[in-house]
Parts: sequence; C-alpha cells; structure tokens
Amino acid sequence: MFTQETTDAIDRVAREFGLEAAALAGIAEVETDGRAFVAVDGRNEPLIRFEGHYFDRRLSPDKRARARALGLSSPAPGVVANPASQAERWHLLDSAAGIDAAAAWESTSWGLGQVMGAHWAWPGYATVDALVAEARESAAGQIRLMARYILKAGLVKPLALHDWPAVARGYNGPGYRTNRYDTRLAQAFARHAAGGAAAPAPIPPLRRGDRGEAVRDLQAALSGAGYPVAVDGAFGPLMQDAVERFQRDAGLSVDGIVGPRTRAALRQALSLTGRLRKWWRRLISMLRARMFAAD
Repeated sequence: MFTQETTDAIDRVAREFGLEAAALAGIAEVETDGRAFVAVDGRNEPLIRFEGHYFDRRLSPDKRARARALGLSSPAPGVVANPASQAERWHLLDSAAGIDAAAAWESTSWGLGQVMGAHWAWPGYATVDALVAEARESAAGQIRLMARYILKAGLVKPLALHDWPAVARGYNGPGYRTNRYDTRLAQAFARHAAGGAAAPAPIPPLRRGDRGEAVRDLQAALSGAGYPVAVDGAFGPLMQDAVERFQRDAGLSVDGIVGPRTRAALRQALSLTGRLRKWWRRLISMLRARMFAAD
C-alpha cells in the first residue's frame, strides 16, 4: 500500500498539475495497490506489466520470429502471460529487451499509474527511454507520468467532476465494465478523500530564475503544446521567451510569468493537441486505406 514517500509525492504532483490528490491516489490504488517499487535482484524497480501482443507488432520479421520462438510475443492478446511475481516480470522484460529494448519498453506499462511505454511521445517525452527513466527514478516521477497522461487524454474535467465511468473509459479503455474499473475507482477515491486527501492548494506562479520539478513539468507541457524548450528544470531566458509566445498566441497578458490563467490555457492547448493528433492519424489511415483499395 502507500508509503509516506508516495503519499507526499502524490500531494506534490497534484499541486503541480492542478489535480485532486485523492483522485490520483485512487487511480494508483486500482492500478498497483499504491506500490511504487518492488525489489528485483537487489534493486528497486517500478511495477510493470508486459504485453506480448504489443511487442509482436513492434518487431521486424526476423526479430518477431525469434521472440515468438522464445514465447515472448504473440499476435493475440493474453497469450504471453505475465508472471504473478514482479521480479519474474522484470526477467521477462529483460529477455524481451535482449531482442529489441525500445520495442520491449514500449510494450510495457509502467509504475503507479501503469501507463504504456508506447505512449511516450503523447505526454511529451523525447523518447521511450525518457519515460522509462522517469518511472524508474522515483514515486514522484511515476505520478508525473500518470498526470501527464491524464492531461493528454482529456480526463482533467471528468476527474474533477468525479465522473468515474468517463475516467474509466478514458484511462482503462472501453471494456472497463468487465473489471468494474469505474466502481473500484469510485471506492478508492472515497477512501482517500475520507482520509484527508484534499483538493490541491494553488501553486505559486513560476517565473524566470525558478528551478525545480514544477519548472521541469512546465517545460514538458510547453514542449508538448508546440513551444519546445529544454526540459532541465531551470526557468531561463529561452523558456521565458517560449512562455511569452504561448501567452501571446493564447490571447493572454504577455508577462512571461506562469500563473493560474496560463496554466489553464496550457492544459487546454495540450488537450486540443492530443485531439488533433488523433484526428490526423485517423485521416492518414483513411487515405492509406483508399489508396490501397484503388490499387
């Protein structure tokens, strides 16, 4: 269950992202029972789940043949079973990574929120390696990963409204009813809310000269919204320029300071960017299908 370190990390990240701590804790409880790390061969690693059908379709033909022969991939979901032990799951992942590390990491769900590695670009990570590094770094990193996914999936509003079926559909998929995901999520939230997890307090504005995790998360959000900056945790002149350009484009007062209005506009921009990317992928798929049909 939750350690004090994990609880503190949830509270901190909830404030950074303007989310409700009890809601984040509820998702983490349903996904991983609130466990951030497990001992694997003498080291602490995040909880994982390997998906052999994801791995199968990410491999070249020769690597796919090798993976199938070793029982590491299959075109059908559920054929490659996850061991009950997390240590054994890590051994399974290590074997898959020996064939193709990037494909193996993309085929794995990571950390407290069990976000798939395949989504690495969506929440603003430069590579799948960066997503994995954040999940392995700390409980706070795992919660940030979950929070970024929530933003990009357009789940901020249903989460704030405690619309658990909508949250479950967006986070767990259309088959959420089969495992009562929405009911379990509502129950977990109620437990954490009753235990004192409150809505996040406003965080102070960020400006040039600030440093830390909040700046780092802001940099990732700016980059994801189309205003690329280095994700180094330092609010320097280049970041101020990016903030001012975003404020100007969003019709806000241009002061280079990131307060509540700029944060809200940035969350909205990230949600819109995610929807546009989905629309663009669907359009490309339709055009390709028509081209093949014409041939």
